[in-house]
Amino acid sequence: MELSLIGLQNAGKTSLVNAIATGSYSEDMIPTVGFNMRKVTKGNVTMKLWDLGGQRRFRSMWERYCRGISAIVYVVDAADKNSVIISRSELHDLLMKPSLNGIPLLVLGNKIDKSEALDKQAVINQLGLESITDREVSCYMISCKESTNIDAVINWLIKSSKTVKAHRTGQYKA
Repeated sequence: MELSLIGLQNAGKTSLVNAIATGSYSEDMIPTVGFNMRKVTKGNVTMKLWDLGGQRRFRSMWERYCRGISAIVYVVDAADKNSVIISRSELHDLLMKPSLNGIPLLVLGNKIDKSEALDKQAVINQLGLESITDREVSCYMISCKESTNIDAVINWLIKSSKTVKAHRTGQYKA
């Protein structure tokens, strides 16, 4: 399966890749410039993870890396309330692109280890997730630092990959 990890700078996308791949966390990550790609195998699923830079100058290329993928993983810094407003705008702008119609969306509220972090319902409300009706949308609250809910995210991705694969091969029954 192929995934694109997107979100504003400092949301924790590279930390998430490391948490999924090795279970490790580093306090001193440097911002991703452009993108990185990493392949990770979990069980019998190989994930190709596109870790895209979140700085304003890289956001225009998000769509290109989201076309034809298994799921869009949108990472939000749940402890930075100011960035959530910008995150909402960027997410909805991206999802308006016709080339991304129907691609499942997994929203991850990261940094729940911080006391100022929003809870799940606040992330759902502030990002306007309930207004997104043209695709599967899931939301998990995670901490890459403490590996909180990383297993649940991996399980969702694996389950999602089977559904996507079945849809593509015509074996899916509603």
